[in-house]
Amino acid sequence: MAEETLKDKTAKGLFWGGISTFFQQIIGMVFGIVIARILSPDDYGLVAMLAIFSAIANTIMDSGFTTALINKKTIRHEDYNAVFWFSAFCGIVIYMILFLAAPLIAQFYNKPVLLNLSRVLFLSFLISSFGIAHNALLFKMIKVKQRGIIDIVAVLVSGVAGLILALLGFAYWGLALQLVTQCLSATLLRWYFSGWRPTFTFDFSPIKEMFSFSSKILFNNILGQVNANFFSVLLGRYYTKADTGYYSQGSKWMIVGSMTVTSMIQGVAQPVLVEVTDDKIRQKNVFRKMLRFGAFVSFPAMLGIAFIAKEFILITVGEKWIDSVPYLQILSIAASFVFITNLYCSLLLSHGKSNIILYASSIFYGINLLLAFCLVSYGIFPMVIGCSCFNVLLNFCWHFCGKSLIGIRTIELLKDISPYLLLTIFCFMTSWGITMWISNLYILFLSKILIVALLYSFILWKMKSVIFNEVFSFLFKMKKKMMNT
Repeated sequence: MAEETLKDKTAKGLFWGGISTFFQQIIGMVFGIVIARILSPDDYGLVAMLAIFSAIANTIMDSGFTTALINKKTIRHEDYNAVFWFSAFCGIVIYMILFLAAPLIAQFYNKPVLLNLSRVLFLSFLISSFGIAHNALLFKMIKVKQRGIIDIVAVLVSGVAGLILALLGFAYWGLALQLVTQCLSATLLRWYFSGWRPTFTFDFSPIKEMFSFSSKILFNNILGQVNANFFSVLLGRYYTKADTGYYSQGSKWMIVGSMTVTSMIQGVAQPVLVEVTDDKIRQKNVFRKMLRFGAFVSFPAMLGIAFIAKEFILITVGEKWIDSVPYLQILSIAASFVFITNLYCSLLLSHGKSNIILYASSIFYGINLLLAFCLVSYGIFPMVIGCSCFNVLLNFCWHFCGKSLIGIRTIELLKDISPYLLLTIFCFMTSWGITMWISNLYILFLSKILIVALLYSFILWKMKSVIFNEVFSFLFKMKKKMMNT
C-alpha cells in the first residue's frame, strides 16, 4: 500500500511538474517576446553583466541546505528554523557586501549606470533568502502542485510588471525590477502555501550536522553558476553592451528549450536510478533506456531551435535582434548533448559519488573558463564556438566518470544516441532542401517545423522504434484516462 501511495505521489509530481514547466515557459516566452520588442540590446546587456553576481549569491545563500533537508528522513521544526535564519543572515551579509562593492563592479565594466542598477537588482536574492526554508518544506512534502502554482503566478506577476515598466520607458530598470518582483511574489507565496513560520530561537546545531553534505553541493553549484555566467562577464568587460545583449538574448531562448527538455529527464532520472541501485544489470538497462529517451527528445528539440533560429527571432522579437541568431544556433547545438551529463550525474549520485561530481566539475569547469579567457582576444564567435565545442566534449567525459558503476561501454553509449542524432540531421537536411525556395517568412517557419516533425515521426514509426511506440502509447492512455474522467 505504501508503494502504491508513493507511485501516486510520483505520478502527481511528474504531472504537475510538467504542467508547471510548460506554462512557465509559455508565459515567460510571451512576455519575453513583447518586452524584447520594446527594449534594446543595450538594456539586456547591462542586466546580463550582473547575472553572475546574483547567481553566485543565490547559491551561497542556499548552501545546499535545501537538498540536505530533503535527504533527511526525519525533520524537526528546529531544522527548518536553523536553515531559515542562516539563509536570512547570509542574504543580508552578502547583500551588504555587494552593495558596498557596487562601485567596483561599475568600475570593472566601465559602466557607471551599474552602480545603482546592481544595488536594486541584488535585492532579488536578499528577498529570496527569506523563502529558502519554506521552499525546502514544500519540496520535502512533495507539494509539486503548490510549487507549480507559485512559480507560474510569480512569472505572470513579474511579466506584467516588466511589461508595464517597459511601456513606461524604464528601460533596463524594468528588467531589474521584473526580477525583484518575481522573487518577492515567489517568497510570499511560499510562506502562504507552506504554512510554516519561523520562531525567534537561534539554534544552529542542525546547520553543523548538514554542512558536511551540503558543502559539496555548495561548491559544485558555485562552479556551475560561474561557468554558466562567465561569458556575460567577459563580454561585458571586453565588448559592448549590445554584444552582451545579443548573446544574452540568444542564451535566453536556448535556456527556454533546454529547460523544457532537461526538466522531463531530471524529474524521473534520480529516483528511478536510486530504486534499482542494488541490481547492476537492471540499472544499466534503465540507464540506457533513459539515454535513448533523452536522445529521442533532445536532438530534435535543441537542434530544431538552431534550425529555425533565424525565422524564430525575426517573427518573435524582430529584426533588431538578428545578431543574436548565431549565438542561439551555437548554444542550442551544444545544449542538445546536455542530457548525457544530467544522466551520468544522476547515476553518480544514486551511488553516493558526490565527491566524483565535485572533483570532475572542478576540472571541467576550470578548463572551460581558462579556454574562454584565452579566446576572448580573438573575438566573440571564436570564443563561443570554442567553448561550445569543449562543452559538447565534456558531456562524453562524464561517461568515463560513471561508466564503471554499471559497466556501460563507450560503444553502447554511441549506439544508444547516434541513431537519433543521425536521423535528426537527415530530417533537417531534407526539410532545408524542400523549403529553401520558400520566401515567405511565416510559411517557411511553419514548413520547416512540420516537415521535420512528420518525417521524424514517420521514420521512427516505420522502424518500429521502442521509445517512439512507448511514448505515444503513454500519451494515448493519458488522453483516454482524462476523457473518461
